[in-house]
Amino acid sequence: MKVSTLPEDVLSLYEQKFKALSDKNRLRIIYELNQRGKVCVCDLTDMLDLPQSKLSYHLKMLLDANIIMMERIGKWNYYELNDEEVKGLLSEKLCCVFYPNSKA
Repeated sequence: MKVSTLPEDVLSLYEQKFKALSDKNRLRIIYELNQRGKVCVCDLTDMLDLPQSKLSYHLKMLLDANIIMMERIGKWNYYELNDEEVKGLLSEKLCCVFYPNSKA
């Protein structure tokens, strides 16, 4: 049996990103941020009808995967999509990691 030549750290990185994307609430967060741009956590709570604790958990998953970014303004945290990261996940870059010999 052939052992994978893809480095373990690369696999772990994509595992984290895909885990972050594998939840309906996190997909809803991504959708809202894509539609509205930078959004206050206080507004996200209302938009998504999620308790603050649950929303914080989902935001942390997305932050840890570098899919969203956070900026503190005054006493509130504002979140926005990390466009470069999202584009990278949806581009030929990812294809080339898993299909290095393809013409993607």
